[in-house]
Amino acid sequence: MKYIVNFSRTVVGILFIISGAIKLNDPVGFSFKLEEYFGADVLNLPFLTPYALGIALFLVVFEVLLGVMLLLGYKRKFTVWSLFLMIVFFTFLTFYSAYFNKVTDCGCFGDAVKLTPWESFTKDVILLFLILLLFAGQRYIRPFPSGKVGLAGTVIALLACVLYANHVLNHLPVVDFRPYKIGANIEEGMIVPEGAPKPVYEYSWKFRVDGEEKIIKTTGEYPSVDGEFIDVETEEIQKGYEPPIHDFTIEQEGEDFTEEMLSEDKLVMVIAYDLRKSSAEGLQKIKEATDRAVADGYKVIGMSASDSRVTQPVIDQYKLDFPFYFTDATTLKTIVRSNPGILKLHSGTIVQKLHFNDAEDLETR
Repeated sequence: MKYIVNFSRTVVGILFIISGAIKLNDPVGFSFKLEEYFGADVLNLPFLTPYALGIALFLVVFEVLLGVMLLLGYKRKFTVWSLFLMIVFFTFLTFYSAYFNKVTDCGCFGDAVKLTPWESFTKDVILLFLILLLFAGQRYIRPFPSGKVGLAGTVIALLACVLYANHVLNHLPVVDFRPYKIGANIEEGMIVPEGAPKPVYEYSWKFRVDGEEKIIKTTGEYPSVDGEFIDVETEEIQKGYEPPIHDFTIEQEGEDFTEEMLSEDKLVMVIAYDLRKSSAEGLQKIKEATDRAVADGYKVIGMSASDSRVTQPVIDQYKLDFPFYFTDATTLKTIVRSNPGILKLHSGTIVQKLHFNDAEDLETR
């Protein structure tokens, strides 16, 4: 039992530290995931949405600390009980997401490792089993190497988490796992390779045959039935290949400018998924940086999910010397974790990405 408990202790501790650290690298992204869970069509807890970032920060820091405390054997009862309650909650959440197909990616490992809902649930069930073993063998969880070291290690881990979180919130994630990382070409990211798997759909055809309703299922072909057709329902039973970038467009008044913009040799994009929530200080810094970019021969455009009723007053207020184009809000949130943020491209390739706090670092020469 001693060896089983120490094995479980090591696996659970390391997994919690890794999972928490990955999300701590991008707490804003994790807060977006929590907003999905708080939505009306999932848990229906909209009053928690304004606090999503705060909740995200607490959860990821606590996750890292629990992993550290478990490995060091510090406050074993508190640690094991906290691990148990946390994993029970997340097991319920991942089961709910998988069974009802509500949130297709739990965000357990951020953008670094994508898990399907059922994979996430399976992972949580395994962790729950390991934590139950820790419950059964608590007496074998000894401080390593001593209680004082456990306290010191926990405090150091807490300080490290706070400093790291402060850095990524005021700048950008240190490691970018998203398809819009520096060096990525957006057009290439949208290409579906030849021979890539295609989605498979199941069609449920409903007919009236001899006065009775009859359902025939096929994977596409129209069934040969001697009866009156009533209806057909379609369900995707196997996903096809989805390119890393699949929802990126640049539109204005219904016209698509994506290809034209991505062919620009010197392009600066100002990303603001919702201008109503954009930082006023950030917009002022963006103004200074984009004026310099325009003077140095760059084409500058704004990209937002806000319509002209919102964008035009912002342009007027901050005297911005560039137009705004429409792009899906989720896509913009994925591109840069800053509202507003800056993207510099050369012929569709991302060469610089900046938080508005670092707008003065925009290189235009």
